[in-house]
Amino acid sequence: MNLRALDLNLLVVLHALLEEGHVTRAARRLGLSQPATSSALERCRHVFSDMLLEKVGSRMQLTPKAQALRDPLARALEAVHAVVDVRPRELRELQQVVRLSMADHPAVMLLGALHAELQAGAPRLDLVVLPWRGAADALQRLEGGEADLAVSVFPALPPQFTRVELLREQYVVAMRAGHPGVRRFGLDAWLAYPHVLVSGQAHTRGVLDEALAERGLTRRVGTVVPNFMMVEPLLLASDLVAMLPSRSAAAGSAGKRLAVFDPPLPVPGFALHLAWHARREADPATRHVASLVQRLLPALPVARSRRQRV
Repeated sequence: MNLRALDLNLLVVLHALLEEGHVTRAARRLGLSQPATSSALERCRHVFSDMLLEKVGSRMQLTPKAQALRDPLARALEAVHAVVDVRPRELRELQQVVRLSMADHPAVMLLGALHAELQAGAPRLDLVVLPWRGAADALQRLEGGEADLAVSVFPALPPQFTRVELLREQYVVAMRAGHPGVRRFGLDAWLAYPHVLVSGQAHTRGVLDEALAERGLTRRVGTVVPNFMMVEPLLLASDLVAMLPSRSAAAGSAGKRLAVFDPPLPVPGFALHLAWHARREADPATRHVASLVQRLLPALPVARSRRQRV
C-alpha cells in the first residue's frame, strides 16, 4: 500500500465505522452526512480489499478483517494524536457532535460556560445532552457508543473506561429565606418539617436516612422529585426543607431566596466523576470537551452556609 496516497482522514472515518458498526451513527459522531460516510466506507473497502461492514438480516455486522482492524487502528490513531496534538486552528475546524450524559444538576450549571468556551475555540463542535436515566444507564451508553462522555458518581470502573474525579461535593440544608425554621435552626427544627428528596428512581430514602438511623432518628419525606430543578420552586412556595449538593443550592443562596445551613449531623459528601470509553481516547473532539468539563465544573460557585443557632 502506498501510504503517501492514503488520506489519514479516511482512517478516522473507518475508526468511527468500526466502533459504531453502523453508518448513520458513525456519520452523526463525525458530523458528516450519511452519503459522505457511505462514500468513505466504499473507499475503505477498496483500500483494504474487504467489505468491512456487511448487512446480516436487519443489522450491520463487522467482517472478521474489520474485527481484526479495530484495536490496531485505535492504537495507531492514538499514537498519531500523541505526536501531532490538535492545535487551536485545527480545533476551530473540527466539525463533530459530542454526546454527553449527565443529570440536570451538573448540566444546568455547566452548559452555559461550556457553550461559550466552544464558541470561542471550537465553534463547529455541537453538543447533545442525552436524557438522564442514572449512572448505570450512562455507563451502558458509553459502552454501546451512544454517549461520548458521562458525568456522575461512578464507583471503580472496568479497565475499558477512564474515570476522572471532577470535584468533591458536600451537602447543605436549604429552605426559603422566610422559613420559620431559619430563626433557630438545629437538629430539632430540621426534623420538624417535611423534606424534599431528589431521586430519579422514586426512592423514598437516601443517604441522610442512613445517617439518621444510626442515631435512632427519622425524618418525614413529604415530596420526592426526579430532578434538582424542581426543588427550589417547591422550597420557595412551602415550608419544605431539602438537603442539596452545595453547588445546586448556590444560585438560590446568592440571590438570598434560600437560607442555607450545614447539616446538624455529619452526612458524607460524594465525588463527581467524568468518564469515557477507551475507544474515545484518540478522538480530539471528545478530548477537548472533556478537558473543558474538567476545568469548568470545579470552578462553579458553592453555596455558603450560615452558622447554626442552638
